[in-house]
Amino acid sequence: MATEPRKILGALPDGGKEVAEADFTVSAQCNRVAVIDGHLEAVSLRLKEEATPGDVKETLRAFRPAEAVQELPSAPEPFIRVFEEERFPQPRRHAGLGGGMTTSVGRVRECEVLDVKLVLLSHNTVRGAAGGAVLNAELLAEQGDLQPRTQRAEAEA
Repeated sequence: MATEPRKILGALPDGGKEVAEADFTVSAQCNRVAVIDGHLEAVSLRLKEEATPGDVKETLRAFRPAEAVQELPSAPEPFIRVFEEERFPQPRRHAGLGGGMTTSVGRVRECEVLDVKLVLLSHNTVRGAAGGAVLNAELLAEQGDLQPRTQRAEAEA
């Protein structure tokens, strides 16, 4: 929970394959709730530059992954959904957004300890386990870095 947002909001310098993590600190904890699917996380962030909760919401709303990722079959639109409603996101209502691949954000506020705090919701099995792997495999295939075993064996011979 503390490292994944830094990877997701990071960059691929020089078109590389290694993610340069975004430079910010995350303090997070996950609360299990009585639902079948969905991880609800309370996250506090220390930002590199001063920003209001409104700035953070607009930045999250404006986030777009690399163009190659946006066009993949399992890529959600939007990747991040920001709610204004005080009681959102809710696991039963929002875990399935974007086919379970959208991350929902709400309750973005000033933080008394760090700079900003917010609540994140993601589908634990679709986005977290299976969907993340599928999206990565789609990207590897699109970039030509994923080959069937027979093609790899022929290429190595």
